[in-house]
Amino acid sequence: MKICIPTETAEGKTAKVYGHFGSAPYFTIYDTEKGACEIMNNSNEHHSHGTCHPMGSLGSKDISAVVCGGMGMRAIQKLKESGILAYRASGGTVEEIVEQYKANKLEELTLENACAQHGCH
Repeated sequence: MKICIPTETAEGKTAKVYGHFGSAPYFTIYDTEKGACEIMNNSNEHHSHGTCHPMGSLGSKDISAVVCGGMGMRAIQKLKESGILAYRASGGTVEEIVEQYKANKLEELTLENACAQHGCH
C-alpha cells in the first residue's frame, strides 16, 4: 500500500508533514510493503486557491491514502472519486505519520471537515 504525505523537504522518512496538500513543496510516497519512500517535487506548488491539481502528477502512483495537515473540499472530493482516502496529521515526520496510520490514529478528512482556505493548519 502507498501513502502520499505532502512534506516540507525531500528528506524521506524524516521529512515533516506539510500543512496543506496542494501547496506542499514535495510529495513523499511511502510504500508500506517495501518500507521505502519515493519523493516527487510538486510542480504545482504555487497556485491560486482552488486551482491546484496535484493528482495530475500523483495519479499514476497507485496511492491508497493521502495524509496532510489540511485539504480543501474539492481535493477531498477528487481523491474520494479516485478511491483514495484522506487523513489529517497535526504534525510529525513521515515515519511518525505512517505509524499513526497503521495504528488507526488519524482523523479522516471529509467534505464536512475540509479546509475553507489554505490557512487551515
